[in-house]
Amino acid sequence: MLRRAMFTQKIVLAFAEIEGIIGDNLPYSALRDNEWWKNTRFTAQGRALIDVGWQVETVDVNNHTVSLKRVAETQIKMRKKTKEKKQTEFFKKPFRHKRLKRPALPSKTKIAIAKAKIENIERQRLSSQRHRGKFPARSAYEKRLFRQDARPSQTSD
Repeated sequence: MLRRAMFTQKIVLAFAEIEGIIGDNLPYSALRDNEWWKNTRFTAQGRALIDVGWQVETVDVNNHTVSLKRVAETQIKMRKKTKEKKQTEFFKKPFRHKRLKRPALPSKTKIAIAKAKIENIERQRLSSQRHRGKFPARSAYEKRLFRQDARPSQTSD
């Protein structure tokens, strides 16, 4: 269908065919409202059709079809020239360097929390290194309980 459109002045497309061409679904308003299909440069779809050389002739919402007619070559060329003018004017303007934003520094609260976490990790690491060997160190209560001099001496009678 599209290859034939290159050699014709008028073409009728179903909404489903248009969706296949653009690779996406048409909006709900396109399926229900004729106003969406207006030939204006103020809408994205109107601008796209005009830029490729087509204009909407009639829309049949009940049958889900659109008829398009080819625009004269002179109209397309005139529009392309105006675009070229705008581009050359753009490049004549002086270049202005955009300032790059610096990354935001963390707040004092976040720094304090991070420091506290680091200190806790260091404290845990150091406390686990105190006792070396197979068994962990005994608590003060266990040390007092099993002290040799604190045991009552057994006298033999």
